[in-house]
Amino acid sequence: MTAQIRPADAARDAAACAAIYRPFVRESWTSFELKAPDAAEMARRIDEARAHHGWFVAEDHAGRLLGYCYASQHRSRAAYRTSCDVAIYVAPVAARRGIGRALYTMLFDELRHRRYHAAFAGIALPNAASIGLHRAMGFGEVGTYREVGWKMGGWRDVSWWQLVL
Repeated sequence: MTAQIRPADAARDAAACAAIYRPFVRESWTSFELKAPDAAEMARRIDEARAHHGWFVAEDHAGRLLGYCYASQHRSRAAYRTSCDVAIYVAPVAARRGIGRALYTMLFDELRHRRYHAAFAGIALPNAASIGLHRAMGFGEVGTYREVGWKMGGWRDVSWWQLVL
């Protein structure tokens, strides 16, 4: 499956990004959010991420969004200013087709251009596909927060991964 990767546009892409994200919130513990954001909230997030880090989308030849990725602030203290957190969501129909790798490649190029030094990813466990993608992109495992979040009737662990850009 071929896809075009481009910077997100809040007005154009927010509803589709919200639709891709919704099942991750409602049907799994992949996201620790409990309520899926609507298009207006997703537009706000896109604008914020684009201003400071980057947000990219993948679309097919018909203009349908297949996935997205973005970076955000890692921590609020000033010494963390060259580190960021990253996240990626790919529609199930586009999984395991190189979309995640293409999205992250564009995002990491943007982060390097903006002079970020390290990217961190939290992966709610279990999630073999996400671990595989992050390993393939050069991330190394930092450690695991045990029972850090309660979702879907149980305690969830989050594995943390780092990539020096």
